[in-house]
Amino acid sequence: MSVRELVVLGTASQVPTRHRNHNGYLLRWDGEGILFDPGEGTQRQMLRAGVAAHDLNRICVTHFHGDHSLGLAGVIQRINLDRVPHEVTAHYPKSGQRFFDRLRYATAYRETVEIVEAPVSADGVIAEPGGCTLQARKLSHPVESYGYRLVEPDGRRMLPDRLAAHGIKGPDVGRIQREGVLNGVTLDEVSETRRGQRFAFVMDTRLCDGVHALAEGCDLLVIESTFLDEDEQLAVEHGHLTAGQAARVARDAGVRHLVLTHFSQRYSEPEEFERQARAAGFDGELTVAHDLLRVPVPKRR
Repeated sequence: MSVRELVVLGTASQVPTRHRNHNGYLLRWDGEGILFDPGEGTQRQMLRAGVAAHDLNRICVTHFHGDHSLGLAGVIQRINLDRVPHEVTAHYPKSGQRFFDRLRYATAYRETVEIVEAPVSADGVIAEPGGCTLQARKLSHPVESYGYRLVEPDGRRMLPDRLAAHGIKGPDVGRIQREGVLNGVTLDEVSETRRGQRFAFVMDTRLCDGVHALAEGCDLLVIESTFLDEDEQLAVEHGHLTAGQAARVARDAGVRHLVLTHFSQRYSEPEEFERQARAAGFDGELTVAHDLLRVPVPKRR
């Protein structure tokens, strides 16, 4: 059975707290496991969440600030220690190659697994996992940062009443799907477009074109909201978003489920992030993330 869900491993900005680990997010997408921004402590959080190194097929790093990447060393070494039976691909800003190299070889260990390095240097499609497209878009932060977007291609949904009306049943259903026409009946007459699902991961950034492009039409959007709205000037200065800004992005993009995360340690009341997001006009499903949370990708419309 295919599973599509987000496993939240950590939600803290800059420094961990007693209740929040550094960043870390695993997207389970059918048979693919994509680990985003493994901060310090990710390996232990994986253990607590029931996530194994074998579950990882791909690692995506948005940028090389420590709270988003210091866990790379441990995760890569664990992949090798556990002799994961498939290659693992790593995406990260090409400008941070020296940081990736240092983290990959931070200490001595035996390499047993192929880690494919696939640095990102421009907007566009960077991979096609499981028939989907994985896209990257540049963001606005003091160091080069990219957000990621996974898009499933549109498919077709067969309509039983229309099939029955044309007397199409059994093996003929598969035939019209393959060939597009059967006895003068076209596929469009007995089916409709089934919109592919969309997921986006947006971390440290100010508002910019990349944020809006990544969020557009997403079923599940994971986005930083480091600051509350009253600290918007701090957000701009440090290259971050507020709860209200993130919510307005989601509202305008038609996002179905919004996940706010990456919270500054200055705030102790997560309910305020939800209140400000609602005040900004987002009326879809909303989650203020906490460590070890599991968030399912919304069911198809």
